[in-house]
Amino acid sequence: MSRDAERLQKYISRCGHCSRRRAELLIEKGLVRVNSAIVDQLGTRVIPGKDRVTINGVKIRLPKSLTVALHKPAGFITSTHDTHDRLTVMDLLPKRMIESGVLPAGRLDLQTEGLLVLTNDGELLHRVTHPRFECVKEYFAILNRPPSTRELEKLQSGVFLKEVGKVTAKAKLTHVRHRKDGTATLHVKIHEGMKRQVRRMFDVVGIKVTYLKRLAIGGLTLGDLEKGRWRQLASKEVQLLTGDGKGTTASGQGPRKTGEKRRVRPAGSMKRRKRRRSDGPSGQSRHR
Repeated sequence: MSRDAERLQKYISRCGHCSRRRAELLIEKGLVRVNSAIVDQLGTRVIPGKDRVTINGVKIRLPKSLTVALHKPAGFITSTHDTHDRLTVMDLLPKRMIESGVLPAGRLDLQTEGLLVLTNDGELLHRVTHPRFECVKEYFAILNRPPSTRELEKLQSGVFLKEVGKVTAKAKLTHVRHRKDGTATLHVKIHEGMKRQVRRMFDVVGIKVTYLKRLAIGGLTLGDLEKGRWRQLASKEVQLLTGDGKGTTASGQGPRKTGEKRRVRPAGSMKRRKRRRSDGPSGQSRHR
């Protein structure tokens, strides 16, 4: 078998047809054909670009890989659509990008801001979101009061979230700062992605997160990418998403040198207005 061969379920996932687990079910049900022959064994391997794979008679193929970083503002749902007609992160992207099949790799809740990655690469989507790969996400949080040493230790070792019925994995809490107004700030690193996880973790110890912003995913950081703006990632940057080494910023800059200053233009206000997608070179979505 060629070195380029890969498991059939992985190939189906990378084509963006469905998740790897769903692909396994389709194979077991005999709904997948390889070179016109029905395949129902999970160990089957295929060579992308050479073998012809169909599902229910429809040929699937690898899409042109597209991965973008988006600075999600508060007030946008992390979803491809919303039944209540609320603004979604897809309203911040141009039509051509949506038609490429990009999906959010994980989610940020309605009021959380920061780095969100969208991709049409099914395998990348799986690696960024599945806890088994331990892709680290870093957040900046403002708390309504400073946490005690005991509370910090409890949060770092894992707390039980009754909403999901499980204990969180170990977290890393750093850069704890007490502020004069009685509030506090800190950085949180986790590799899970349960719904509203950071907020719920602090709820367990009686602390309210009043502001939350995702700063990094793997080795890719938000940098100076402005609210509501997106940027397509190069292949080397995509590789950083599943690593934890020295990375780059979503704004396209490398790590900032000591003492280096960078001018940042203030982001425009994100008001709820008539939706309009822009396909301009700047990647700036406009709402008028």
